[in-house]
Amino acid sequence: MFAESVDLLAAAEDLEEYWSPKVVARVNDQYVKVAKLRGHLVWHNHEQEDELFYVLRGNLTIEYEGGRAIHLKTGSIHVVPKGILHNPIAQEDCWIALIETATTKHTGDVNTPLTKTVEQQLTAR
Repeated sequence: MFAESVDLLAAAEDLEEYWSPKVVARVNDQYVKVAKLRGHLVWHNHEQEDELFYVLRGNLTIEYEGGRAIHLKTGSIHVVPKGILHNPIAQEDCWIALIETATTKHTGDVNTPLTKTVEQQLTAR
């Protein structure tokens, strides 16, 4: 189903939509995804799953409830712990890789026009 090897930058570059993760690999029960980001996503959490962000290009801010924010630059990783309310923000184009449990819902229990199902992430372009 997945390629034997993946160039994460090339896979991200091929994406046509912002905030539309594409699954590019699977490791045990984890998906490796790429996405292009710009603007705000939505405040949400993942009750049962941690979420790893790896910035491939650009800068990303992850806001947390209570006013705390983590600022990530190219090459940085950050893990959002399960159950923690957060909102990713990219002021300019940002390309990321995500590592998440295969059952992780894109925007947790919050549905927005940007929300993508796991099936949509498996077939994203």
